Amino acid sequence: MLYAFYELFNINILQYISVRAGLGFFIAFLLTFFALPKYMAWAIARKAKQPINKYVPNHASKKNTPTMGGAVFVIATIIGVLLTADIFNPYVIAGLMTIIGFALVGLKDDLGKILTGDNLKGLSSRGKMILLFMIATTVSAFLILVANFPTTIYIPFLKEPLFDMGYFAILFWIFVFLATTNAVNLTDGLDGLATVPSIIALSTLGILVYVTGHSVFAEYLLLPNIKGVGEVAILATTLSGALLGFLWYNGYPAEIFMGDTGSLAIGGMIAYLAIIAKSEILLTLIGLIFVIETISVILQVGSYKLRGKRVFLMAPIHHHFEMKKWAENKIIVRFWMIAFMSNIIALITLKIR
Repeated sequence: MLYAFYELFNINILQYISVRAGLGFFIAFLLTFFALPKYMAWAIARKAKQPINKYVPNHASKKNTPTMGGAVFVIATIIGVLLTADIFNPYVIAGLMTIIGFALVGLKDDLGKILTGDNLKGLSSRGKMILLFMIATTVSAFLILVANFPTTIYIPFLKEPLFDMGYFAILFWIFVFLATTNAVNLTDGLDGLATVPSIIALSTLGILVYVTGHSVFAEYLLLPNIKGVGEVAILATTLSGALLGFLWYNGYPAEIFMGDTGSLAIGGMIAYLAIIAKSEILLTLIGLIFVIETISVILQVGSYKLRGKRVFLMAPIHHHFEMKKWAENKIIVRFWMIAFMSNIIALITLKIR
């Protein structure tokens, strides 16, 4: 809407992505901040509470905490984007497809858990993976067939693309989507644990997307310049604002959880931003906490199947530290610190090419 005002009435300040990104941030923050208390009251009345994993006895006190708060910040993000971004930009359209599609998969999973009262009785692993695969395929195909997005792959420290993947890029991007959504989903196990690293990752990726879409900055930093991509920085900042509003209530001790509705939407958006910023490989550093959580699960499962022994007391790794009697808020803050430092390093790599 604000971009339309710029085009219709030539309001010059609204042509700047940075201005509209800032407005989107505060719109989404305020919508989430004021809507969540009303949603929490409604969720408590309807007993839309988080089923607790029976294998984590320390979390018994969280059993009456309402869930699916992700639906609130996703809706706030969509409203913020519709009000501030150029909604006819194909990369913005693909971004909205991403956040809505993955959020709907999470919503279906959350509803199954709430209705059965069992944290393990949402969508089956296979059913969830099929739906995630379908969303990832749709967005990836849209990028190539509609947005005409380049299929080259870049790696940190090299200023030239490694090679052109062609249509195999769709398979690679599907992997990035599936890996990232599941990684964020695994991390969302403690109060605010996934929220802050997500805000940090979105901020870093928002910068990368903005630079990629800016001809002068991209040339200076030896990054690929892709026309139109910069507009998606508005989506990154808007979702960050919504998450900050959510964090007000999700910080330890949490008054509400995001559920799979939120974690899958966040994971999908982080993956999408990394793809259009040509930073798929750098994403391992940007999302280092999510990578660590995922690797801990892979090591735990693999070790138990091959050797009959566990590597950690419990996986994902944040539960391992809980079992070692670390205070929950200490685990959370230390993981936040790791996420912050890894993203600083990721940004430093922009000048090492």
